[in-house]
Parts: sequence; C-alpha cells; structure tokens
Amino acid sequence: MKELAAKAQQLRKKNGISQLELSKRSGVSFGSLKRFETSGQISLESLLKLAYFFNRLEDFTPVFQIDESLERVEKLFSNKTR
Repeated sequence: MKELAAKAQQLRKKNGISQLELSKRSGVSFGSLKRFETSGQISLESLLKLAYFFNRLEDFTPVFQIDESLERVEKLFSNKTR
C-alpha cells in the first residue's frame, strides 16, 4: 500500500493540490489523507473517493472483476481451512 500511497501523493503534487485542499474537495478527512501518504493505511471508501476525485476509478475495475472459475475459488478456500 505504501507504493500506492506514493503514487497518490505524486498525483496530488503534480496537480498542485495541498493535502488540505484535497481533503476538502474529495471528502476524505485531512487526518486520513495524511496517514495514507505517510503510512499507506486508508479505508477502501477513502481510497475510492480519492480515485474518483482524480478520475481514476477505472484503475480499480480489475480488482472487482470476477474471472475465476467457481471450482478454482472453492479449491482456494478448501486449502485454507485444512
């Protein structure tokens, strides 16, 4: 997540936006934004708000696509419970 936070910080700076301004405009609290940029920790909701603000929601599309076969997913879970 730190790598993602670094990329988000670069994007913010490239657009000439301060943390405070981004917080106000994106709806992500200043504390959450600051914590994200320093530690990489952020809620999914806040991360998606930032992605929406920067018009980058499409970057998350592959994360939510289900392209695994049911059999493969069941096998994955059955191996973890043993």
